[in-house]
Order: sequence, then C-alpha cells, then structure tokens
Amino acid sequence: MSTGNETHSRNGTVTGDILLTVSGLKMHFPITKGIVFQRQVGAIKAVDGVNFELYRGETLGLVGESGCGKSTTGRAILQLYRPTAGEVVFEGKDLTKVKGEELRKMRRRMQMIFQDPYASLNPRMTVGSIVGEPLEVHGIGATKKERQERVQELLKIVNLNPYFINRYPHEFSGGQRQRIGIARALALRPSFIVADEPISALDVSIQAQVVNLLEELQDELKLTYLFIAHDLSMVRHICDRVAVMYLGKIVEIGTTDDVYDNPLHPYTQALLSAVPVPDPLKERTRQRILLPGDVPSPARPPLGCNFNTRCPVSIAGICYQEPDPPLVEITDGHWVACHRVTEY
Repeated sequence: MSTGNETHSRNGTVTGDILLTVSGLKMHFPITKGIVFQRQVGAIKAVDGVNFELYRGETLGLVGESGCGKSTTGRAILQLYRPTAGEVVFEGKDLTKVKGEELRKMRRRMQMIFQDPYASLNPRMTVGSIVGEPLEVHGIGATKKERQERVQELLKIVNLNPYFINRYPHEFSGGQRQRIGIARALALRPSFIVADEPISALDVSIQAQVVNLLEELQDELKLTYLFIAHDLSMVRHICDRVAVMYLGKIVEIGTTDDVYDNPLHPYTQALLSAVPVPDPLKERTRQRILLPGDVPSPARPPLGCNFNTRCPVSIAGICYQEPDPPLVEITDGHWVACHRVTEY
C-alpha cells in the first residue's frame, strides 16, 4: 500500500522501515453439519482479505464494532490461528510458511497482551512462574536464579513490587493483573506486540495509567504496537495511524489526524459521530449518524459492498452488484474502500 518506507510517530520523529506487511489475510472458520460424518456446509468469514503495513516503532489502532474480526486479525498475524489464505511478512519472513522450531524462535520477537487480565493469568501459578514461563520455555537464563532476577526486573519495569513474585493472581487488582500480563509479554524482549483491547476490562481510572505505561515502554524498548480497541478517544491519544474494520475487511486507514478530522467512509463517519465531545455546546449541536439494522452475519455477508445493508449513502446498482471495493489512496497515506468516495 505504501510507496515509501518511513512514517512519523506521535512526536513527529521518523520511525523507520516496514516491520510487518499483511497481504490478503483471510481467516475462515468452517461450518459443519452432521454428528458422525461431518461435512462443511459453509464458512464464517471472520477476516476476509485484510491488507496493511506496520512501521517499526509506530502504533497502529484497529477499531470497529464487536464481531468485525479485530481480535481474529491479531491472532492470525501471530499465527495463534493459522490463516486460511494470505501472507504475513514479519521482519522479512512470511509467517504463514514458517512451522515448527523456526516459528517457535520467531515467537520471541512478537507477543500478545490479552483483553481480560482475569482470564489470561493461570490462577494456580505464582506471578514469578507466570512471567518467567516464557524464559524457561525458550531457554533464556542459565540458572533459576538468573530467571528470577529477570522476572523481578520485569516487574519493576511495569511498576510492580519485585517481591510480589510469590503471590497469586487473585491477590491483585485488575490493573495490577494487566501489568503482570504486560510483563509476561515483555519477557522475551519482543519488537512487536499485539495489544488486544488491553484496557477494556479495566476501570476508567486505571485505563489511563495502563495506556501511559504502554507509551513509556514503547519509547524505552523501541516497541511496535497493533492496538485493538473500542474506545475511539483512547485510540486517538495513543495511535499514530488508525485502521477501521467492518465485517472482516478494513474500510479506511490513515494517520490518526486524517481519519478523525476527515473521515471518508460512511461507517467511519458513523463511528466518530458517537464519540462524546467534552464541550457541552458542541455536544448538543453536532449531528449523530444512526445506522439502521445490525451487522450482517460473517457467514452470509451481503452481495456487493459489505456495508450496503446499513449505508446511508449507498448507490443503487454499483454498491449492491459490484464486488466489495478495494482500498484506494485518496490523499497521501489516507486509504478508503468505498464506491461513493472513489467513483464519484
């Protein structure tokens, strides 16, 4: 999608070359029928042709309604789900073609922060065992003492007491548990982290602390984030670029300022119209875009554009008969997939 190999971070500095390229990514889950002799009768198209690039050192936000395929995209990139089709080129290697020991070694360079800190930590393991498990699995640290020192160092990095290593997850608050999950993700010194809605299960008072911690760690450790979220105001704060997803496809992608200040896709416009504005006068006068109906089933997406069943500006004929529109670059770095924008 990009013609260059550089982008700019929140502070305006160049972040470097392309770390990750996702091309034609599809993740279809089979629908089967029968008890003994199961046969496939369809497929749930959770991710259906996703394309984007991620630059080293940046944060790309992935937003959209529940069920649009955001989390599945993140897991397919990390090969927690093996994609149905497409390429995921990370640091020059296509992960979809890597298996076994080679893939296990590459996992050291990419990690995930999970959404629910209450479900993602084993309640029967101590904090020291949880954070230190990746070190043991990958053979990092010659002795148990060295691994324990590394675990204590990681707890300090995420602002937790290093002497908590013998405590269990139930002894911590939600925010502290998420910090433990972050420490576990950092254990192997990765360059790329998928943050799958890392603050959605936390109290509002704790969310800002965790986001600030992620930003500090990015600056200190030169991390690259794919930040999956619902909270569009938080996405604007932390992300350099934003990709908007609907029914398994990316419909708009661009810099945070471009997407928020000049949304082009009707779906993006509807999403942003629902974001609260702190100014009471503006909040009372601005127009909200209410979309009719619900998101169609990914097992039976509509013919033509995926958004045509809810689109307030759809065009008779082209939006219902032509194939789903591809991403087209409208301005420098601002891409949109919409017949209304690209054809007229």
